[in-house]
Amino acid sequence: MTISKIKLGTLFSISIIILNVAMAIETPKHTLVKKENGFEIRQYDSMIIATTKVRSDYSDAASTGFRRIAKYIFGGNSANMSIKMTAPVLTNSPDPKDNYEIQFVMPSEHSMEDLPQPNSQNVTLKKVNLGKTAVLRFGGWATEERASKYKNKLRDILEINGYTANGTFMVAQYNSPWAIPPFRKNEIIVQIK
Repeated sequence: MTISKIKLGTLFSISIIILNVAMAIETPKHTLVKKENGFEIRQYDSMIIATTKVRSDYSDAASTGFRRIAKYIFGGNSANMSIKMTAPVLTNSPDPKDNYEIQFVMPSEHSMEDLPQPNSQNVTLKKVNLGKTAVLRFGGWATEERASKYKNKLRDILEINGYTANGTFMVAQYNSPWAIPPFRKNEIIVQIK
């Protein structure tokens, strides 16, 4: 067996392990209302998010926002408390004005009362209720170009199926940065009427 085949096998095995770990991470509670024509309708329960706003291009904003909130959950808070990582990381879809909001969903075991306050004034906590949403899943990297492509695809699907978007389209990324593209799970999510 050649070294390149061994390396490829090792990389594949590590990716499978990462994928399995990512799938064990808590995700927001929701009910699947309907699955049709390549997309889903979901009803989300209310949730608490840690959020930050960044004005930059899509890639830099996602990276900066992720680091800010990661610092909060890894102890950068009033109690020096570590908070479990959840998935997905949410970012509003590519914005021509480069205004982005990056969000981490807090574990459901926490309430607004027991979560420590962020040390950074750039991170805030709030309770949100997405309610009824339309969701389109896609794999690979959630680059600005691909997120825009799938946002437009979901917008077209909604129009064809008689739904109306009622909010900002969001990019949901479920995997660690080390997961390779064939094993990545992303979604475009938007509230609907």
